[in-house]
Amino acid sequence: MTVVGPFGLSVRDQALETDVQAGLAAVEAGLLEATKSEVPFITEAAQHLVRAGGKRFRPLLVMLASRFGDPYAPGIVPSAVVVELTHLATLYHDDVMDEADVRRGVASANARWGNSVAVLTGDFLFARASHILADLGPEAVRIQAEAFERLVTGQILETAGPRDGRDPVEHYLDVIAGKTGSLIAVSGRFGALMSGADESVVDILTQYGERLGTAFQLADDVLDIASDSHESGKTPGTDLREGIPTLPVLRLRETAARGGNPDDLDLVRLLDGDLSDDAVLADVLARLRVHPALEQARRDTIRYAQDARATLAPLPECFAKSALEELCDAVVHRAG
Repeated sequence: MTVVGPFGLSVRDQALETDVQAGLAAVEAGLLEATKSEVPFITEAAQHLVRAGGKRFRPLLVMLASRFGDPYAPGIVPSAVVVELTHLATLYHDDVMDEADVRRGVASANARWGNSVAVLTGDFLFARASHILADLGPEAVRIQAEAFERLVTGQILETAGPRDGRDPVEHYLDVIAGKTGSLIAVSGRFGALMSGADESVVDILTQYGERLGTAFQLADDVLDIASDSHESGKTPGTDLREGIPTLPVLRLRETAARGGNPDDLDLVRLLDGDLSDDAVLADVLARLRVHPALEQARRDTIRYAQDARATLAPLPECFAKSALEELCDAVVHRAG
């Protein structure tokens, strides 16, 4: 058993491990090439997060999905570069919206160069992704456009909040299906589609990516509360401080709304107040870490990961399928 990709994913076949590592290396080279500009400052800003590293979760999914067709087909690596470039571009924009100071263990682009540079750098990455897409054909362009529309819609829904009478948890799950699930679904779809896999396989891996993407984001929600900055690559409590309604907080609010005890109501009051003070934020984090709402969010994460795993059942047994199943376990492990 060897280790490859994010979270120490184990791969039980040497040929698969070698091919996936080679594919990810080619993606890394493609990312550096795609983020070059004739203007040195643009190159520096565009490569800021590329060089900071990252899990490369989406390219890994492209590589594994391609194993159900021809894994050496020419469109696989470029499509993996497209999804990662798109993801990186959203991070630049997210950090501006969240006023984040740290991303992947380094200063965020907005903290280093200001909001305008960060936004424009994200736009530059979107443009480069579109340039690569144009060579992959109109179907790839359409798929990416639909996913990007869903991604932006999810972001807008998050900003607008749930409409009157809408269950906040259901609203939030719709938000993350768009913001996170859409692009991870495209990763599975591109890998299978570019490899020439059967249409039924393309559909299965698209659904798998959608469900795994939701589990992935829910695990991030848990990490924002339960981890330290070394684990998550960003300051713990960032989402809390910015008032982003992550699942553990929504579960807490559910409990409080049902007539929660005074401690729950006091914790909600603190969350609705000013969390700019580090001591107040530390107190809120400590209380949330031992609250049943966090454990409930973990159970929600597990449920979506199990659904993703079940989606794979019709696929033929092979090392790639086993690796995709282990990705579900790895996402759950991140949530503790």
